[in-house]
Amino acid sequence: MTGDTLKTSPLHERHVALGAKMADFGGWEMPIEYPGGGVLREHTAVRERVGLFDVSHLGKALVKGAGAADFVNSCFTNDLRKVEPPKAQYTMCCDEETGGVVDDLIQYFKSEDELFLVPNAANTAEVVRRMQAKAPAELEITDQHTEFGIIAVQGPKAPEVVAALGLPTDLEYMSFTTAQWEGHDVIVLRSGYTGEKGFELVPRWDDTPALWDALVEAMQPYDGLACGLGARDTLRTEMGYALHGHELSMDITPNMARAGWAVGWKKDAFWGKAVLEAQRAEKTCRLAWGLLATGRGIPRADCEVRTPAGDVVGVVTSGTMSPTLKQGIALALLDRGATEGDELVVDVRGRDLAVTVVKPPFVQVETA
Repeated sequence: MTGDTLKTSPLHERHVALGAKMADFGGWEMPIEYPGGGVLREHTAVRERVGLFDVSHLGKALVKGAGAADFVNSCFTNDLRKVEPPKAQYTMCCDEETGGVVDDLIQYFKSEDELFLVPNAANTAEVVRRMQAKAPAELEITDQHTEFGIIAVQGPKAPEVVAALGLPTDLEYMSFTTAQWEGHDVIVLRSGYTGEKGFELVPRWDDTPALWDALVEAMQPYDGLACGLGARDTLRTEMGYALHGHELSMDITPNMARAGWAVGWKKDAFWGKAVLEAQRAEKTCRLAWGLLATGRGIPRADCEVRTPAGDVVGVVTSGTMSPTLKQGIALALLDRGATEGDELVVDVRGRDLAVTVVKPPFVQVETA
């Protein structure tokens, strides 16, 4: 797929002007890194100060009408009744027959009759399609992918940067509010995908460039940086956060991903409940673990994980060099029986890389 056929965010011209290295993310041309230090410098800025991410490629959808909350709660895994508006909640859309994860998403619980959903870029249309196929006639379910942008402000200084624009920062984790900036509505969510303190700002599509420019200016006193999706990936991997297509997929269920905390097992229904309950009871599927390299090398996705004797016991789902630890780290699916502290090897292009089984996160951060 070429740049001519990829979709672009409302900030595309900003990234090009900064000389960003661009790549395909779910059919969208998005920045991987910027000149002047790339992923390592951007990663460090977020861990130590503040960074700004364009994540406008993420999907947006609206479910509106009488009974919207009850309908959404009958579709997705998490229990919406554990929270009250205005709160957001991580959840998963699973396949009814297999329990595989069609997508993971954030659901903004605006009211009993209105929810705003943020799926992953490539999966938005499929999530919307599945919902529309099941929805009662009185519900309106619309794909709003290009009606809103999303900017993530992440790092210890994120509250100061957001506050400099007059936007609210005294929000509980996963709480949101609709605020005014320069006369325009902006949803402010206390959340992120880095483990650091942060916010995700949701302006209208055409308002996104001006908001980005203001945030860039506001973060200069803190030596903040525009960050690409390469740093976003290393940051989330250090935290052990799942990425759809890697740690979650149509072949990797919430049980396998250890994402049962986002499943409302006591709910009457959600898509895939029966098969997931059966899998949970059987206790035979592989489980997610972290791997910390003790030798020199970087584990990569799809590499086999073996015992020192050569028996295959798993597969790497994501791997990278941790900029914080200066060691290779990975997320992996391992056979039952694996325990913390086990010494294994990862086959990296025919060379054995020694690793230790650990429980993520790989680094500790202060998110309060």
